[in-house]
Amino acid sequence: MDLLLLFGSAFLAATIFPAQSEAVLLVMHANGVSSDMVLLGVASLGNTLGACVNWGLGRFASGMRDRPWFPANSRQLIRAERWYARWGVWSLLLSWMPFVGDPLTVIAGLLRTPFAVFVIIVAIAKTGRYAVLLWAAAGI
Repeated sequence: MDLLLLFGSAFLAATIFPAQSEAVLLVMHANGVSSDMVLLGVASLGNTLGACVNWGLGRFASGMRDRPWFPANSRQLIRAERWYARWGVWSLLLSWMPFVGDPLTVIAGLLRTPFAVFVIIVAIAKTGRYAVLLWAAAGI
């Protein structure tokens, strides 16, 4: 049950819903809920799958960008497209960052980043963040 909580918090934290998976991970680490490798795998999987939901939302929304209710206007979309064109898929290495990562993953879907490339880069970024947290916690 504890690992399901970790998975759920990591999944939600990667979507557009506000959640803090780092605190859950560190509490579970401190309480010895499971091995660090299991905690790392569960958190990384949940967070990566949550980012895939964002990619899917962006991909689905790409056909609706001309609608008046679309959350970004054409100026904002052009700015995002230019930024993403400049930095490319490698900008997804920042998908772990608060406030930046979630919109980045939506933009990747909106701009039709190939899904396999998206998943690989995002999984590396998100797993790396959790690995650094666990490494730091182990050294304290």
